[in-house]
Amino acid sequence: MDQFKSNIPNTVNTPESGRKKEPWWNLVAKVCALCVLIAAGFIYGFSIGNIPDAAVHQGDVIRYTADELIDIFKDNDDVDVELFTEVWDILHDEYLDKNKVDDKDLFYGAVAGMVSALGDPHSAFFSPELTEEFNQELDGSFYGIGAEIGVKNNSLVVIAPLTGTPADRAGLKSGDQILAVDGEDMTNVSTTYAVSLIRGDKGTEVVLTIYSKGENATKDVTIVRDKIDIPSVVYKLEDDIAIVELTHFNNDTEDRFAKVAQKILNDNPKGIILDLRNNPGGFLHIAVEITSYWLEPKQVVVRETFSDKRSDKDYKAAKKISLADFDTVILVNEGSASAAEILAGALQDYEMAVLVGAQTFGKGSVQQLMPLKDDSSIKLTVARWLTPSGRTIEEEGITPDIEVELSFDDYNADIDPQMDKAKELFLGL
Repeated sequence: MDQFKSNIPNTVNTPESGRKKEPWWNLVAKVCALCVLIAAGFIYGFSIGNIPDAAVHQGDVIRYTADELIDIFKDNDDVDVELFTEVWDILHDEYLDKNKVDDKDLFYGAVAGMVSALGDPHSAFFSPELTEEFNQELDGSFYGIGAEIGVKNNSLVVIAPLTGTPADRAGLKSGDQILAVDGEDMTNVSTTYAVSLIRGDKGTEVVLTIYSKGENATKDVTIVRDKIDIPSVVYKLEDDIAIVELTHFNNDTEDRFAKVAQKILNDNPKGIILDLRNNPGGFLHIAVEITSYWLEPKQVVVRETFSDKRSDKDYKAAKKISLADFDTVILVNEGSASAAEILAGALQDYEMAVLVGAQTFGKGSVQQLMPLKDDSSIKLTVARWLTPSGRTIEEEGITPDIEVELSFDDYNADIDPQMDKAKELFLGL
């Protein structure tokens, strides 16, 4: 590794030394969403689980009577618990198409608005249907266009198009702004709502109005939905270099990676290129498992920090077959997010890999999917992640050791200067 890194800028320190260097109802829901729970007579509490980001944890259920919920607001002069019933009656009595008003839709809208009122783009309420879709995606398949989307700088953006999917074939790129879906303005909508519009039946079309960085005008991109099967680990051997593309950190990723790790040991290449570009993340515990192949058991992979008095929680490497003796380059870009940033940040902190590419997305907060009694759920931000040396991932991202841009022209010409640079580092070894 020392010889491998001899010509690489010394920008990394070890953890020990540190590093110097939505929709219409949102406004009303700030009040009435709380009150709808009074009408229903229940509310759920939760405790923090040990598998955050996307894993399901059923916490202890805390039930309140309607009178007890009213007591919660008795000392809050800003909350009038009668406002909910007032708004409810107005919608049923005065709305133009009041015969089409569905009480369950209003209820879910109010609950979703309560979560949305947090102002956190990563927290959302999922109806039972959206909960099922969310879990399908984590299991590795769903119907849609094959792009991870999120909110950045108050804009709906493409985090990462998945390789070989309709979104990828249509030319969507990380960082593209989604201005409209089928003509519907996406300003100030939640990611959950946008996803519900973009997904659909196989063979149907969706039109995204896109603004791409470096272009002078917006464009409409028509994409045909299809079943999205996510191959989370892809391996190939080129020029005696093991190239491992990690597209997600899903339920099947660790098992797939274990097979690839054994194949790397058998092939005994001169080095490894771990491609995390356009990897939007997934399960935290899977990221810890994959990172463990380069670390000693019990070394810290990532630290979770909370807003209350609870102590920070360290996630530590497990015992795995070791890939630490192989020189490793990690490719990252603005589509590398969440669990991908955990892996890249940890191996950079421990100087076990050289990072090449562009600044990562900066998604370093922890979401937990909390199931509710009717099979709906809340995806809620509960903590933030720090790298082993204490660097914040949220909003800041991970800076590569060697920055290499992949331009729009490069993309169109099937030129990959980031991969070329990674391979170049192995020349002469």
